[in-house]
Amino acid sequence: MIKAEHIVKSFDGRTVLDDISVEFDAGRTNLIIGRSGSGKTVLLKSLVGLHEVDSGTIYYDDVCFTDLDFKARKRIRKDVGMIFQGGALLDSSTVVENVKLPLDLFTEQSEEEKLERVNFCLRRVNLDNAHRLYPSELSGGMIKRVAIARAIVLNPRYLFCDEPNSGLDPQTSIVIDNLIRDITEEYNITTIINTHDMNSVLEIGEKIVFIYEGHKWWEGSKYDILHADNRELNDFVFASAMAKRAKMVEVAEGDRAANKRK
Repeated sequence: MIKAEHIVKSFDGRTVLDDISVEFDAGRTNLIIGRSGSGKTVLLKSLVGLHEVDSGTIYYDDVCFTDLDFKARKRIRKDVGMIFQGGALLDSSTVVENVKLPLDLFTEQSEEEKLERVNFCLRRVNLDNAHRLYPSELSGGMIKRVAIARAIVLNPRYLFCDEPNSGLDPQTSIVIDNLIRDITEEYNITTIINTHDMNSVLEIGEKIVFIYEGHKWWEGSKYDILHADNRELNDFVFASAMAKRAKMVEVAEGDRAANKRK
């Protein structure tokens, strides 16, 4: 469980997060949604400690994260997995080397133990035959799966995902969504996903928090969202659905054009 109480965060005198209180549950996919500039990315980065909040408290289970010094926070971060928007793989390292990196940094395991864990994680994300490839040789979906394998290699209790479907086609996005959901349930992880993808919301949104102009404007489940009596949320859902439809049309037209060239 991760809990935020009365979080306030400002940049250059502009309040980006205004008195946000929310609890994210273990073993569930918790989604933060909102328009660009609403504050959802700042909230995610504040929760993981990449931004220091101006006021308020953040708890990891029964530990007050905001009160910890750097050394104590580092111990918490060993239990944190992070999936960045672009994957954030090291271009000059192979898939195995990228996934093994957290083990090199945070454990004293033998090389044999590390490789055994890396192989397990790569099998878990269905990448059995990509060990020696470099990021430049991977598709967008494969890059995201490598990033997931790296994020879970230390058996995290908490998983943060920043726009995990960004740049992916609809079919690959579904694969990534299902993988994150299954890992969350399997390992009872507190997973927090920052997304604008309504397909993700409706498929795996067990708990959804809608951020509007720096405020927590609505929260509920995927079953509640389509019937919510909230104008700003409804506008966001409609706009996101239309953008998703436009993207699908664009992909389909690109596929047709490619087939004609063949």
